[in-house]
Amino acid sequence: MAFIFAFMKKRRARKKSTAVTRQPRIHRVSFMLNGDEYKALMGHFLKYKIDNRSKWYRETIFSHVIRSMEEDYPTLFDENEMRG
Repeated sequence: MAFIFAFMKKRRARKKSTAVTRQPRIHRVSFMLNGDEYKALMGHFLKYKIDNRSKWYRETIFSHVIRSMEEDYPTLFDENEMRG
């Protein structure tokens, strides 16, 4: 019986060591929508069965932000100089 408890302790310890440490979300961001925008968004959530709206907002916003950062990266030469 003691062997089983020792095994379970080791197993739990391994699970905890592989967990990703997350930073707490402490900064609140809010925005307003008009009626049509809100209905469209709620329809989208229902259609695609999105339960976690906060996660969806973060993923959607940051996918745009990261894409913009990749397009606007600093270069040594202007775009015209690189083409010519």
